[in-house]
Amino acid sequence: MSALSAAVPYRLAGRRAEVTGPLDLSGAGRETAEAVRFLRECQSQGLRVTWRAVGGPSYDIGLLSHLPPPDELPGAEAELAVWRAGYAYGSLYHRRGPGFVTVLDRRAGRGTAVRFTLDHPELLAAFLRLQEPTPVDAVGREAVGLLVAERLVLAAGGWAVALPPRIRRWPVPCTAI
Repeated sequence: MSALSAAVPYRLAGRRAEVTGPLDLSGAGRETAEAVRFLRECQSQGLRVTWRAVGGPSYDIGLLSHLPPPDELPGAEAELAVWRAGYAYGSLYHRRGPGFVTVLDRRAGRGTAVRFTLDHPELLAAFLRLQEPTPVDAVGREAVGLLVAERLVLAAGGWAVALPPRIRRWPVPCTAI
């Protein structure tokens, strides 16, 4: 199992991660990007996560609908109810191949499932770099803009992070996904 973010305080108990402090979802800086990375990696490893959120998001909270919802999101109870109702494991994920990444997006709001193949060298490099929270200025602006437009990257507060987890634990046979 690869390591989870050291920027987020948590405890592991079997296949469950319990975040010991609230995660900042405001989008005001690196803390939000680190929180999203942590949740994405927990999902990638098939861990159930218990967590609380703080900060009113400055972005469309629907971007995070593929991640497990928090126990509480103060000031945004309606958005939290929509998040809980629409959450489904595996609604957004990526798979890697030699020189390309395939992303499947089944999140609500798309209407139908959308499959992307990222094989353009600059776009692929940006996506792979954004597996770690990165200052927006450190990545090609055009590539980040395209990934943000397709709702595959969260860019807020000067930081960006890729949203699709790399699924390592399939809930059903992989041929059914």
